[in-house]
Amino acid sequence: MNGTPPHSEWQPSEPAAQPASQQPASASPTEQEAAASSAISHKERHKERQYHLTIDGHRFKQLVKAGYQWLRAQEAIVNSYNVYPVPDGDTGTNMMHTMRSAWESIANMEDRNIGAIAKAVSYGALRGSRGNSGIILSQIWRGFARSVDHKDVCDAQDIALALREAVSTAYAGVNNPVEGTMLTVIREIADSAEQSVSRSHDLREMLSAMTRAAHESVQRTPTLLKILKEAGVVDSGGYGLYVILDGMLRLVNGLPLGEEHVTVGAATIGAEPEAEAGYGYDVQYLIYARANQILDVMQIRKDIEAMGDCPLVMGDEHMVKVHVHVPDPGVPLSYGARLGSLRDVVVEDMQAQSEAFLPGAARGAVQPQSLPLVEIAIVAVASGEGMIRAFKDVGARVVISGGQTMNPSVDDFLKAIQQARARHVILLPNNSNIIMTAQQAAQLSEVPARVVNTRTIPQGIAAAIAFNFERDVEGNLHMMTEASRRVVTCEVTRATRTVTVDGVSATEGQLIGLIDDRLVLAGDHLDALVSALLERAGADQRELITFYHGNDLPRSQAEYIVDQIRQQYPNHVVDLYEGQQAHYYFIIGIE
Repeated sequence: MNGTPPHSEWQPSEPAAQPASQQPASASPTEQEAAASSAISHKERHKERQYHLTIDGHRFKQLVKAGYQWLRAQEAIVNSYNVYPVPDGDTGTNMMHTMRSAWESIANMEDRNIGAIAKAVSYGALRGSRGNSGIILSQIWRGFARSVDHKDVCDAQDIALALREAVSTAYAGVNNPVEGTMLTVIREIADSAEQSVSRSHDLREMLSAMTRAAHESVQRTPTLLKILKEAGVVDSGGYGLYVILDGMLRLVNGLPLGEEHVTVGAATIGAEPEAEAGYGYDVQYLIYARANQILDVMQIRKDIEAMGDCPLVMGDEHMVKVHVHVPDPGVPLSYGARLGSLRDVVVEDMQAQSEAFLPGAARGAVQPQSLPLVEIAIVAVASGEGMIRAFKDVGARVVISGGQTMNPSVDDFLKAIQQARARHVILLPNNSNIIMTAQQAAQLSEVPARVVNTRTIPQGIAAAIAFNFERDVEGNLHMMTEASRRVVTCEVTRATRTVTVDGVSATEGQLIGLIDDRLVLAGDHLDALVSALLERAGADQRELITFYHGNDLPRSQAEYIVDQIRQQYPNHVVDLYEGQQAHYYFIIGIE
């Protein structure tokens, strides 16, 4: 991992020696010494310039992709270090999905401005964050992006400063920071970056130093956090950070990253799991060797790897930990029982867990006991497969299928609250016509439930993003409400009848534009109406414009309009997602 390929684009060229023909033909000893000194000084300055490397958006994008790929390849190993299972997945899975979302947000970007790429990474990570580890990872990216905002390229000093800002942002995002976690690891990574830049401006050397520091910091986490030491593991979130950096370093050093041929949109990254084929069973157990016998770890690993997906086998001749995903749990269990005494056996039906998150779950498709009990859960309302996925990505535990023309009933809310399996539930109605229904359900529910009065889908997304597992119910209600209020929502649809409202006249079937549920425009051309609508909404005073396009609008047409908006707002982050909602060509959130 320490050698760089001779023709790697990450390898700067060596400074060329000054040609002899450029040396003075004749000079006095003093002049010769001065000339020699000048030549050496020139050579050193040239060498310093060669190794004073910078990184632009294109190369930064490559690093993000490599970090995601390697984390994905090591997902099961990161998961193996968990002390507890978390409600929305293991640490490695949470971080992988966060990085996946970060990567997908830039996969099709060609911008060489590192500030623009970093901002998109930050937003993508935030949108896709899951669990505490995913949230902290997204905060790390957020701080990093804030520091490099508006920069075309970054040098080692810029990276060191960005990492320090990442540390501050991550710590600030946690109510009660605990040492021995990924917070400690990111802080010590930043320390190593600052030490590295004091010695050299070589970004490769800095990345190598950061990766070593991450590994060393992870190994120290059990000495800082008693529960890790008791469980005999290192901090899984910190290890995930190390894996991300190690993937980046592997890219720089020309080493393979495992999954090489995966397509997400137009980008190749590594193979996606075939969820449609069924999830099977997650099987975990410990094998203890019988008296006077030993376990062959290498043979067990080989046998388990042949049984299924995500295999993990680690241990010694006396005790081995096994983890694998299989269609028939009896196969690995019978195999392990033949070798020794099985303990701490866990068998989970991943298909049933997945179905709990599918559309329609709130209508009784899955029994409440399918989900483990958690402290606080979000129940949201959304219409359209893409919208439902968006809410799941930002942390909603149950999504009720509904919205415009499909207002859910109080009973739908009550079933969803029960299925959320939480001590407290926060409801996001996401439609002005559903708020009272949600409030009524909250009053009737046996489980304590509160409502954030989100009137639109973008408000609901912002509120869900603002949710923090570290906060209590009151704190989350306050932050979620504030976050939703900062969002301006635009919607584009067609008038169902001829009407004049708020001084705006529209004929039946004509395109209309609304801002926060208020009719403001009518027109005949979609692209012109969208542009005018954003101007009326004050988009130029904001930073982020998120489009969700509906089923009635071809993807190609949506992309064409969004590209025009990007040209109109070159300094904004403008994203497009498939909402797949009915009736509305676009639902747009402006922040």
